[in-house]
Formats: sequence, C-alpha cells, structure tokens
Amino acid sequence: MQYRPLGRTGWNISTISFGAWAIGGTWGAVSDAESMAALHCALDLGVNFFDTADVYGDGHSERLLAQLRRERSEAFYIATKAGRRLSPHTAAGYNRENLTAFVERSLTHLDTEAIDLLQLHCPPTDAYYMPEVFGVLDDLVAAGKLHHYGVSVEKVEEALKAIEYPGVQSVQIIYNLFRQRPAELLFEQTQKRGVGVLARLPLSSGLLSGKMSAQSTFEADDHRQFNREGAAFDRGETFSGLDFDVGLQAVDAMRALVPEGQSMAQMALRWIQMHPAVTCAIPGGKRAAQVAANVAAADLPALPDATLQALADIYARFAKPLVHQRW
Repeated sequence: MQYRPLGRTGWNISTISFGAWAIGGTWGAVSDAESMAALHCALDLGVNFFDTADVYGDGHSERLLAQLRRERSEAFYIATKAGRRLSPHTAAGYNRENLTAFVERSLTHLDTEAIDLLQLHCPPTDAYYMPEVFGVLDDLVAAGKLHHYGVSVEKVEEALKAIEYPGVQSVQIIYNLFRQRPAELLFEQTQKRGVGVLARLPLSSGLLSGKMSAQSTFEADDHRQFNREGAAFDRGETFSGLDFDVGLQAVDAMRALVPEGQSMAQMALRWIQMHPAVTCAIPGGKRAAQVAANVAAADLPALPDATLQALADIYARFAKPLVHQRW
C-alpha cells in the first residue's frame, strides 16, 4: 500500500481507500456478513481511510464502520457526510440547526465523540457562496465535534469556490477515466492550497470494471437502474453521467490497453493515482475479493506514456463531448 498526505490534517492515508456507499444500500442486495468481511480485508491490506455518509442505508453504513472500530485495534480514519437528509434539499437547509443535528446523529451511529472528517454532501451550488455555512463547521471543530471538514461536490466550479474557505481540508469529486475535467484547473489549485483530493466513483459505477455488457441488468433498488437519467439525484453520480451504451463502447476501446496481468479496474485505479494532486481513490466493495483486487492497484507500475495518451484519446472521443462541460 502507498500513502499520501490528506490536506493539512497531518494524516497519511492509503492511496486506495474504501468507499462505503455500496455496503449501505442503493447498489442492490448486500449482506452485512460480507460487508464486514470486506471491511476487515481492507484493514488487513493497509487501507486506513473509509468514506461513508449518513444517508447510506440511513446510517447503516456508519454503524458498520463503528462495529469495525470495536472489532479492531488498528487506528484508521472515517469520513462521513451530511446534508442529503434535507427534504427539500436546499442551500438554506445547510444552517446551524440542521448541520448540528446531522453531526450529532452521525456521532451516535459512529459511536465516537468526534468525527474525523465531515464533508458537506453535494449541497446545491448556492451553499458554497454562503460563508455562514462554513462558519458553522468551524464552530463544530472548535466544539470538539469534528476534527476536520471538507466538501463532496458535483461540479468543478463548486470545488473551486469551496477551497477558498481556509477550513476546508479536502474535496471529494468524481474523477475517473470518464470524468477528467478536475485535472485541468482544480488540481493545480488544491495543490497550491494544501487541500486533499478524494477521487470518488473511480470505476464509474462499475463500468470501468470491464465486466458489464448490453445484457447487464440491475436490481430495482440499484441506482444504476433507477438514476440513469437523474431521477433520484444528480445524473453524474451514475456511470459518470455517460449514457450506458456509450460507456460500454468506450470500455471496449480500452480493453487492448490493459497491461498484462492487470484487470481493467486496476488500470483505471492506477490511472487515477498517476496524478500527484489526488490523495486517494475510494472504490466501493461489497466483498473481500473486490477489495483485495482494488487494493492491489496501489502497488502497480506506472502506466506508460503511450497508454496514457491512448486513454486520453478515448476520453476525447467518447466521454468529453457529453460530460466535460456539465460537471
């Protein structure tokens, strides 16, 4: 495992970490026994950073991570998120009363006195232009409820605005072979300001596993079935905002570029790590075998320049016209 600094926290976190959305829900059927086995496997292999949210299974994912802490003696970091419980989900809802209540609820689920890293959970764009929101987070740090805070964003614009606030330690953003815009300007700015970058949906909802086809089906409670057009939340959260069939065409074009002995998923994860501004990728995993395969990408050789160029050409051909300026 490799480790990189997370912002100005003083933490060094695993470059392949663990995204806990899948073990909470909206990714089809999941077994708690398998989920706990996956979490234990991640720790065994050197993962020390776990990303969750209060809405993943309505707190179920947070409670599983609390169980992991009780069962293991190793130190590790848990990042959670707040805000998506709001209904309606408006910028005005990101106020002191609501944020404090969300934090207290997560503290209970996580069975801890202070949250390691709290992230605003993809709030509406207007919230990033409200200094009082970040003032509430500063106060929660001062009160000992949070160690640090950051943001999870949909758009590069939101990330650029968020890092103007001095307390923001991290930005979580979709960055993968189908969503490359963050590398144009954002990463330069995060490096200048000492802000960590958490690359979420690194495998584009599983598209970049290379295991899907036009015949793939998903359960009714899987967001890859019900959110393809953005019916439940931002469309960009599902297959990176790409039309599924276009994504499959792009994946087929990538197959010849996968280095010998690697999977396509490992190539995709290694590609993310090639950018020095990225602190870690946070792939999900419902089973230990998935976790082990993902973690192995941390120690793979760098991708050759010719491969990087070919991957850039595929992005320009298939994904860029559809997603680049939207997010």
